Amino acid sequence: MTSPLLLLASTSGSRRSVLDATGFAYATDAPDVDERALIAEHRSAGEDISPAREAGLLAQAKAQDVAARPGSAGHLVLGCDSVFELDGAAYGKPHVPEVAIERWRQMRGRTGVLHTGHTLVDLRDGAESAGASVTVSTSVTFADASDEEIAAYVATGEPLGCAGGFTVDGKAAALVERIDGDFHAVVGISPNALRELCAQLGVAVTELWS
Repeated sequence: MTSPLLLLASTSGSRRSVLDATGFAYATDAPDVDERALIAEHRSAGEDISPAREAGLLAQAKAQDVAARPGSAGHLVLGCDSVFELDGAAYGKPHVPEVAIERWRQMRGRTGVLHTGHTLVDLRDGAESAGASVTVSTSVTFADASDEEIAAYVATGEPLGCAGGFTVDGKAAALVERIDGDFHAVVGISPNALRELCAQLGVAVTELWS
């Protein structure tokens, strides 16, 4: 059986669900990137890292990490990462309930921006490891959730491993009032952005369909 051309540098269930629902054939490989160390390194070099830039850097690092492995030869390697921005500050995964609750109390009734970086590295035979990147930014407006709703949502465990502490393809959908932009990018990966990257590398996105 021929291996799919697209190799997703992620094992995220949300990203896989988007690719499955939109008809892509792909394999997966989990990247090994120390996210905090990477961003700290850029900051120590004097770079001003915006939340959108952070998402782009992490997506690029994940794609390059997987692309460097021998088993990735011949593939298009796609790395993605999401960072939520509120009041100019970047928010990643809350990890613990106390942080998730505090985040939601800050976000309720307000609008933030979810930045999802995408990097596609071309390792097809004859290619010169060319890469292309794009970051998709989408505004998310949250309902004015009560303390009880927030506590109940955090108790499900869903937000702990999600950028910004929410995922619109899960229980948080009931607490999101409006999305202005690319819905799929908020879930974690934009098929339209993937099409754009493929075009930059001279690949028809239809070649990636199952």
